[in-house]
Amino acid sequence: MEQLQAQHLRLLSHLNMPFERSLMATINWNARLIAIRGARGVGKTTMLLQYVKKTYGADPTIALYASLDHLYFSKHSLLELAEDFHKRGGKCLCLDEVHKYEGWSREVKNIYDGFPELKIVFTGSSLLNILNAEADLSRRCISYDMQGLSFREYLCIKENIQLPTVTLEDILQRPLEISMAIVDKCRPLQYFSKYLKEGYYPFFVEQNMDYLTQVQKVVGMILEIELPQLSNVDIANVRKLRSLLSVISSGVPFAVDISKMAQTAELNRNTIITYLAHLHRARLLNLLYSDSLNLKRMQKPDKIYMENCNLLHALSLTNVEVGTERETFMVNQLSYLHAVEYAKQGDFVIDQKYTIEVGGASKDGKQIANTENAFIAADDIEYALGNKIPLWLFGFLY
Repeated sequence: MEQLQAQHLRLLSHLNMPFERSLMATINWNARLIAIRGARGVGKTTMLLQYVKKTYGADPTIALYASLDHLYFSKHSLLELAEDFHKRGGKCLCLDEVHKYEGWSREVKNIYDGFPELKIVFTGSSLLNILNAEADLSRRCISYDMQGLSFREYLCIKENIQLPTVTLEDILQRPLEISMAIVDKCRPLQYFSKYLKEGYYPFFVEQNMDYLTQVQKVVGMILEIELPQLSNVDIANVRKLRSLLSVISSGVPFAVDISKMAQTAELNRNTIITYLAHLHRARLLNLLYSDSLNLKRMQKPDKIYMENCNLLHALSLTNVEVGTERETFMVNQLSYLHAVEYAKQGDFVIDQKYTIEVGGASKDGKQIANTENAFIAADDIEYALGNKIPLWLFGFLY
């Protein structure tokens, strides 16, 4: 266990990020078993280390951070670690990347049941299926999903501009007041385009690193490692999935033609539908449906977007179309806390209540003229005017 303690101390000594993600305040840290899921690269490890340092200090005999891809686990089991840690008076075991440890769910369940004084916090891939894992942890575990940085969080970390979160209802009901308060402290449009290209993942904190190359590496690891291991994707089809992502990222969101996509990817229809669902769970794609309760959900989505704009820029084979970028941003930011559906009038329906049309500063809203609770999310404007709300303001939801 000394190897893990040394790693724990080394990582905490280099932890120099004072900023805390909004998820930190949402998690019920009093629970005995906590899961934090998220795509590779969104900052799960940093938040876990921040929690340890903030709550328990650096002493690894009280709270221990352990990454489950450490060489320690080639000779020792997770259960052995828990027994040893508990005997030495340990209180909290923080396990990073549990999906890299075979049989993790069974051993976590045994630790939870066998050591009632011990608290367990673990992180894992967004593909981690806690409900249907080998040992059903759903009754014991509180699970949270972690997204990449919002525009608000990006401003805090990159530019040291401290601003509060805003609810969707406040954005829609008080947009002028809120936009004026934010513009009084910074000029959002000065930073917005940079965020859309290189701000969703916290890679920019590291120096001497090509951002979009790092994003491409993340995609590669999800396709080549996580999808085959966690979703039983045939490794022989990884190249085809990579090609499919390039096609989607290079095009304008369109009414989905599954047969054409299957032909392009050289896969059959059912396999394409299954793989699209896997890519959605892996946080590489966002799939939109016109009715979340409709049985056609089981067949095909109505629209497909890249999960975030940084993926769009990293994978596109052509210049990113501005309309696609705007819509991708909206789906990404809104879907974290709200239900987003494809709209027949306007672009999106939010929580089956609000209709939103996305466009540039000159967008006139003719498509939503006779729709109740309808709004325009307009790029390139600083202040709200009537039902026309700055696009960037939707980046303050978390």
